Amino acid sequence: MAMLVALRRALCVPEKGLRRVVLGTSSQIRDFATKGRRKSKSDGSESGEEITSKKDLALQQALDQITSQFGKGSIMWFGRSVAPKNVPVVSTGSFALDIALGCGGFPKGRVVEIFGPEASGKTTLALHVIAEAQKQGGYCVFIDAEHSLDSSLAKAIGVNTENLLLSQPDCGEQALSLVDTLIRSGSVDVVVVDSVAALVPKTELEGEMGDAHMAMQARLMSQALRKLSHSLSQSHAILIFINQVRAKLSTFGFGGPTEVTCGGNALKFYASVRLNIRRVGFIKKGEEVWLFIFFSTCEFETMFEDEEHL
Repeated sequence: MAMLVALRRALCVPEKGLRRVVLGTSSQIRDFATKGRRKSKSDGSESGEEITSKKDLALQQALDQITSQFGKGSIMWFGRSVAPKNVPVVSTGSFALDIALGCGGFPKGRVVEIFGPEASGKTTLALHVIAEAQKQGGYCVFIDAEHSLDSSLAKAIGVNTENLLLSQPDCGEQALSLVDTLIRSGSVDVVVVDSVAALVPKTELEGEMGDAHMAMQARLMSQALRKLSHSLSQSHAILIFINQVRAKLSTFGFGGPTEVTCGGNALKFYASVRLNIRRVGFIKKGEEVWLFIFFSTCEFETMFEDEEHL
């Protein structure tokens, strides 16, 4: 009984003393935690600075190695070495179209694709760009893969045909090789290829009618654009591809696109400007017909000299 009473007395601590012990313990814990956080922050900053200095040294060594291997200017700091500048352009001949493009015309050193249905004005627009480039004193090239360029139309638009280079290649490889050579020379300002659909691969020309040639034109365009993209940026020439559209039967009735352009998907990725041209209607001034009547009808008879065919 006496031992039990002594144990109870030992466990009973005065209230004030208990508060002091608890308060003292909590303050010690806070001080310890604060010191730990400060120490961890100091250790983290020191390790971060060491890591940053090592990364800077490694990056500088890599830049020096690239410069010695590939030459000066092969790699540079974008904001320090490349000054912001406006991209030079060539007007399309239409003030409204220049405003819609956002930069005042077709940008130099880029690929432009003009596509649309037949008789929508694709070649006409390309000839207008050639006329505007010639006004600035530039040399222009027209690759007529369709063999259908009308010189009278070009003159009516304002193209100086005497200073226009014309090529009518036999196959797609020849046409794109001509384009590559002219752009690499750095002497031409505008090159027009009319059209992508007419760039027939040489293998297809040498084959028989009805032979299957899977994606040969798409591979040809993909290979050519990989080579031409760098040359264009160096020569600041404009490469205009005129393209046709075909019906995409697999998406009829399912809400997808009903038309697709020729030559695969590579041109879509490399083109900085893609113009989808559609004919809205005819512009008619007055009632007078200058050349001929549209949509006229007639009846005619066929005669045979030999009576046996009657």
